[in-house]
Amino acid sequence: MVDFLDLERKPSAPRSFSQPFWDATRERRFLLQYDKRAERFQFFPRAAALSDGARDLDWREASGRGTVFSHTIARRSRGPFNDATPFTIALITLEEGVNVMANLVGCAPEDVAIGMAVTLDWCPLPDGTHLPIFKPATD
Repeated sequence: MVDFLDLERKPSAPRSFSQPFWDATRERRFLLQYDKRAERFQFFPRAAALSDGARDLDWREASGRGTVFSHTIARRSRGPFNDATPFTIALITLEEGVNVMANLVGCAPEDVAIGMAVTLDWCPLPDGTHLPIFKPATD
């Protein structure tokens, strides 16, 4: 299995509308934008609501719990992942109803299954922010 904590990754370059998300990762908090009019969450961070383009989105903390919606196994890669294959990239459907693409760690790629329960974990980045990753749920 790949140990993603040892890979050297570059921090993201936040935009004004995604800065609250990245700031919260410093405290290992996973924030989602919430559209009050549509009464639903959205992810990835955007400048405006998907429903109507409004710019008055709230930030709310996510549970960090979800299930694997889909996944793939990367067997070849570049950059920091060049010598770290195979690894799993998963689409995770969070309890809040949004899909998040992230690395899935803590289990062999062949053990990943659609519907598998997962929980949020964190991969530290050099600037003090953290990248959300997921691992199998233990409860």
